[in-house]
Amino acid sequence: MKKTNFIQEKSFDFALHIIELYKDLRFNQKEFVLSRQILRSGTSIGANVEEAIGGFSKRDFGAKLNIAYKESRETRYWLRLLYKSLFVNQRDFSLLSNDCDQIIRILTSILLTLKQSGHIK
Repeated sequence: MKKTNFIQEKSFDFALHIIELYKDLRFNQKEFVLSRQILRSGTSIGANVEEAIGGFSKRDFGAKLNIAYKESRETRYWLRLLYKSLFVNQRDFSLLSNDCDQIIRILTSILLTLKQSGHIK
């Protein structure tokens, strides 16, 4: 039986929600620029987590998780911008923002642990 990796699953599920948001923004609201930005950054988080898991060293693992962390921060920015510009309603913003913040906290914790153990600078 395969062991579940929480950040892997969380970032994958988050990417699915971002895709749904993208489809709504693109096809229902006809928003073409910001929707592509959040699609790129929001799905990149999970892709970088996957690459980290497949890394050949702790340093490689940390480097990819650091990219995932930066992408999650960028995604939080695009979410805030979409909310403040009235493209995303309060309910959807709260759900996505909470998930994004949780991902940021998890990645921060992992990166701090790697730093403390001397695997990354």
